[in-house]
Amino acid sequence: MSLIENIIRPDVRALAAYHVQDAAGVLKLDAMENPYTLPAELRTELGQRLADVALNRYPVPSYAKLKAQICATQGVPAGYDVVLGNGSDELIAIMSIACAKPGAKVLAPVPGFVMYAMSAQLAGLEFIGVDLLPDFTLDTAAMLETIRRERPAITYLAYPNNPTGGLFDEAAMVEILHAVGDTGVVVVDEAYQPFALTSFMPRLAEFPNLIVMRTVSKLGLAGIRLGYMSGSAALLREFDKVRPPYNINVLTQAAAEFVLGHSDVLNAQAADLRAQRSALAAALAALPGVEVFPSAANFLLIRVQGDGVSANDVFARLLDRKVLVKNVGKMHALLQNCLRITVSTAQENAVFLDAFTASLAS
Repeated sequence: MSLIENIIRPDVRALAAYHVQDAAGVLKLDAMENPYTLPAELRTELGQRLADVALNRYPVPSYAKLKAQICATQGVPAGYDVVLGNGSDELIAIMSIACAKPGAKVLAPVPGFVMYAMSAQLAGLEFIGVDLLPDFTLDTAAMLETIRRERPAITYLAYPNNPTGGLFDEAAMVEILHAVGDTGVVVVDEAYQPFALTSFMPRLAEFPNLIVMRTVSKLGLAGIRLGYMSGSAALLREFDKVRPPYNINVLTQAAAEFVLGHSDVLNAQAADLRAQRSALAAALAALPGVEVFPSAANFLLIRVQGDGVSANDVFARLLDRKVLVKNVGKMHALLQNCLRITVSTAQENAVFLDAFTASLAS
C-alpha cells in the first residue's frame, strides 16, 4: 500500500476537493457576494484602523467587544451571547464535532447547503437528507417521520434555503423544533437574512434546542470570513469548548468592529439588492422558456425549459460571453436544468440579461 492509502481515511480519499471556478476576467455572479464596496471615506478610515492593528499579538480569545457589537447591531435578544466562527463553515464543523457521539446523525432538507453533509461526514456523523417537494417547499410529513425514526443530533433548516432561495413555512419549522425536542438541536441557518427580513432570532427564548446561525459574508464582508451563532447559554458553552481559541484573526476582528459600526451603509446596500432582485426576477420571468423560483435571498434560481436548450448549454454560452453563474443541475435531481444567479447592481444585471438572452437564442 502507498503512504496515502496507509494514512488517509478511505472516505476522504474518495472525496473531491471543494471546487471554486476561476473568475478572472468575467462578471462573477456565482457566489452570492455583495457587489458593492464601502464608500471611499470609510475605506480610508478602515485602512488606518487595520494599519494600527498589532499583528505581532494574538487576538484576545474572548472577542468580547466584537461579540457585544454583533449582539447590539444584529438583533440578538437581550441576555443571549454569540459564538464566533471563521465563516459559517467553521461553526458547522464546531457543532458537528461537539455532537459526534457514536451513532449520531445529522438531518437536513435536500437540495441544501453542501457543508451540512460534508462536515457531518468528516466528523463521523451519518447525514440523512430529506428531499424537498418539487416546488422546493418542505416535505413536512417526511421531515417529521424521519425525526421520529432517526432522532438526529443536529437538524439544519436554511432560512432562506440555498440553492433554492425560498423561505420554508414558519409553522412547519416550529413543528420540527417541537418534534426534535431535547433529543437534538435545530440550527436555523440565516446566512441570507438581510434579504429575507424575517428571522427566528427573536424566538430563541421559546426553544431551548434552537441555534440561529448567520454570517456577515452576504452583507458585503465575504472576504473577512466571519460567522456567528446564538442560542441558549448551556449550548453555546459546550460549542465554545470545541472552538479553536484564536479562530478569528485580528484583521477580521478590527474590520468587523469598524464596519458593523456603519451598519446603515450595509443595510442600504441590502435594500438596493432586494429591489434589484425583484426587477431581475421580473425580467427573467418575461423570457420564454425560463421558470423563476421565489427568492428571499440575494440570488435567483431559474430553470431553463426551452426546446433544444439545456442549462448546461446556457451556462457554457454565458461563460463564452464572460459571465459566470452557478450551474446547480448536478447537485440534485430536483435541480435539473437549473442555474443560480447572484443578484448584482442594475448595471451588472443588465449585462447578465443581455448575455443570458443571447445564450438562450444561440
